[in-house]
Amino acid sequence: MKTRAHLPRLVACGAALTLALSLSACGNGDASSSDGKIHVLVYGDASNKVEKQIVDTFNKTSDVKAVLDTIPGADYQQKLQTIISTPQAPDIFFNWGGGSIQPFVKADLLLPLDDFIKKNPDLDNRFLPSVFNSAVVDGKPYGVPMRGTQPILLFHNKKVLDKAGVKAPQTWDELLDAVKKLKAEGVTPIALGGGDRWPTLMWFEYLYDRIAGPGLFQKALGGDTKAWESDDSKKALSMIRELVDAGAFGKNYDSVKYTNGASPALLASGKAGFELMGSWYYAQQQEDAKAFAEKDLGYTTFPIVPGGKGDATNVVGNTNNFYSVLKKTEHPEAVAEFLKLMYSDEFVKAQLAIGNLPTTTNTSQFLDSSANPDYSRFQYDLVAKAPAFQLSWDQAYPPAAGTPIQQAVQQFFNGQLDADGFIKAMQALPTE
Repeated sequence: MKTRAHLPRLVACGAALTLALSLSACGNGDASSSDGKIHVLVYGDASNKVEKQIVDTFNKTSDVKAVLDTIPGADYQQKLQTIISTPQAPDIFFNWGGGSIQPFVKADLLLPLDDFIKKNPDLDNRFLPSVFNSAVVDGKPYGVPMRGTQPILLFHNKKVLDKAGVKAPQTWDELLDAVKKLKAEGVTPIALGGGDRWPTLMWFEYLYDRIAGPGLFQKALGGDTKAWESDDSKKALSMIRELVDAGAFGKNYDSVKYTNGASPALLASGKAGFELMGSWYYAQQQEDAKAFAEKDLGYTTFPIVPGGKGDATNVVGNTNNFYSVLKKTEHPEAVAEFLKLMYSDEFVKAQLAIGNLPTTTNTSQFLDSSANPDYSRFQYDLVAKAPAFQLSWDQAYPPAAGTPIQQAVQQFFNGQLDADGFIKAMQALPTE
């Protein structure tokens, strides 16, 4: 995807009024299990090639057939909510885990996967724990990973850094030093698509984790609003303020967007030194600026904050996408058999072939067959070794919190909110 790859929150097949009709058009029939089939609802994009292949494989041996229904478009989560309690609801559906499924769990619509896992422990232990756990709600598993992981990395232009005498920073102080040197060269130190708002959020997610560890955010997500006013929270905000005030992002970041290719172009053209972005960035640069991507695009982990409580190997980003199951399915045994295919060798090789990085324990066997073996191995090792993988804040919270989070982040960055104002905005977020 050329926009934020975890934004298959950007999805739908048209207006809510026409959704039921659209599902028939997008897939192979009405998305209802009453026809003796299991319906699998996914976000319509390039990954559907693999999803169709896996459905075809399943149908070769199963008496109960699977049908793939897709919803392309602009707002998957919203449209899913439109149909999930209707006869058009699927048996299995695509999601992001975390907050994206929490409302459905609260409404008692989803099937906990405990019984599936008791009968087949591989549905849990064949996936990396840091990823699998992001679809656990209230202690129960509700999702099986079904695409690829997307950790956030710090990308850089090797040529620009060399000219400024800068190396990829390992610590926060080294990053601040790099900002000074790049500014002295007349280069924007860090490209930022602030006009989209969600790229700015990545800086908060990593700094909060490095300083406080994953516990602060988990407390806040669990309803402990005092976590936002802790000393660690205030320290993270002060360090973000320091970076912005140092001119790290230039002056026009709020008018630059990632989604129209503007911020990646700054890095590719040598007008910026760094950009913090999800792992899909590598593929985008390959497509938009192939010569740059192959020769001068570097990548590394987020800098360490000395004295911070967070493990230096923790990552943030989009752990994976997931398949969840509705309680109303009439074919739970067939559904369980279908989910087994999400860790099959066929699945892993097919995902790697289209540039996705599965989070199964057998993925490492096939990394050399991926489009970019070195890059794939770097990411896989990063995720496999991470003690914690923090799902992006706007995905971890329920959907209603997404816009308020992004507004607070943008307003703190551009000075419209001070630390107290940001803290109050975060304390007001809905957690259910």
